[in-house]
Amino acid sequence: MSEFRQNPATKEWVIIATERARRPEDFKPAHECDAHPPEQEYDPDCPFCPGNEHLAADPTYVDPDAESWKVRVVRNKYAALDRETKPQRVPHGNFLSATGYGVAEVVIETPVHNLPLHSRSQDDIFRYVKALKARQHAISHFPDISHVTIFKNHGPRAGTSLAHPHSQIIATPIIPPHVRDPFQKAMQHYDTYGSCVYCDLVQEELRQQERVVVENEHFVAFCPFASRSPFEARIYPKRHIQSYHWTADNELESFAAILRDITERIYTALDNPDYNFIIRSAPVGDEDVRYLHWYFILIPKVTTPAGFEIGTGIYINVVPPEEAARRLRDTPASQVS
Repeated sequence: MSEFRQNPATKEWVIIATERARRPEDFKPAHECDAHPPEQEYDPDCPFCPGNEHLAADPTYVDPDAESWKVRVVRNKYAALDRETKPQRVPHGNFLSATGYGVAEVVIETPVHNLPLHSRSQDDIFRYVKALKARQHAISHFPDISHVTIFKNHGPRAGTSLAHPHSQIIATPIIPPHVRDPFQKAMQHYDTYGSCVYCDLVQEELRQQERVVVENEHFVAFCPFASRSPFEARIYPKRHIQSYHWTADNELESFAAILRDITERIYTALDNPDYNFIIRSAPVGDEDVRYLHWYFILIPKVTTPAGFEIGTGIYINVVPPEEAARRLRDTPASQVS
């Protein structure tokens, strides 16, 4: 029987349609839209491959510990926002616009053209997540920046257009309602109960264990109780950390390990699905509040929202998260260091 479930942090509802449950193989990509990586390790026409650095913008970050670069961050040459524009809001009668001020950068995750995230070494993933931390911290100090979003689009259904592994950072002078509203609910929770709703959520998932996929000393990965889509997975730090760039390096090593683990399980269980991931972190200036807690969310693009979801904001998930977590737990992950 189907049931409504509520996300305790956002108060959003989802429908878990158990009678429509499907197996992981039902979500594997059709051959013609398969997102498997290209065969070649190097593409002479790729602007992100070594030797082609002149095809991309100048770097804002290069992994400082590597003899030859392992991670590069460059300004997005085709960005929708411009850091040189003066931030300004402009009224038009009862309407409001703003100049396109912001920061847009591309994180070139690896020099290898066809190396997906889960296939990299623990050290390489640590270098990658450390680069994300460094850029978030630096961009947070840019004038008038209010929110920094770190995200990855993997595969055409997720919105990517270049095969070389990369992710993006976009920073804006505004905090959109989609981001602000859950934070306000988290503040209300703190005012009512005196605790962080995300810490409470993590503790409850750890207590119940039904939806936990894997955990280590500092992080836990699970399919949340009110998952909006099949095989949605989240990673939370066990310690109360408001902003991603406040994560200590030893904790980042644990994050790299669990990130590699969960992406490999999803890759194997769903045969390399297209996916989006997002790091949701405290807005600039709110890093020290007691009610926020950064987290990572990965959404495989295996279903498409339809009219009901668009009209109500209530998503229908045809795979109960308990079943998704069990499938991912049963999917082996390698222990390559």
